[in-house]
Amino acid sequence: MTTIHFFSSNRHRKGFTLIELIVTVAIIGILAAMAVPMGEVVIRRNKEHELRSALREIRSAIDAYKLSYDQGHMLKTVGASGYPPTLQVLEEGVSDAKSATSKKIFFLRKVPSDPFSKADSKGYESWGLRCYNSSASEPTAGADVFDVYSLNPAVGLNGIPYKEW
Repeated sequence: MTTIHFFSSNRHRKGFTLIELIVTVAIIGILAAMAVPMGEVVIRRNKEHELRSALREIRSAIDAYKLSYDQGHMLKTVGASGYPPTLQVLEEGVSDAKSATSKKIFFLRKVPSDPFSKADSKGYESWGLRCYNSSASEPTAGADVFDVYSLNPAVGLNGIPYKEW
């Protein structure tokens, strides 16, 4: 008597079934959907780190300029606050009044750009400027640069607007 086999042997089967492929694609899709938002957060966190570093660098240079002014390395003007007139001055340097050879004092190699600003703007053009006589809540530009802030209206991951950093 001959035996009829209704099921073929697994050893002759090659490739994947349609269901196996669909399950694999679905799992990869779910993993990719979870990874994309995390990637966006990582990119934003890196830009925020760059923003903090740039603000710290510029503010340190402004403070160094003010200290040099107070120490007499620059000619004092009546009514002047002692803060730099522009951000470019920090990069271009000022003549040292105490030096016999009139060497220049530089405070920044290059004014860093706001990482949230337009890519085509130069470093000093990407910042909002606050003069010595303006309030912190409503900063305005003026005869000097007392502080800088980001012009980006967005809110950071910490819940504080970039303008207030």
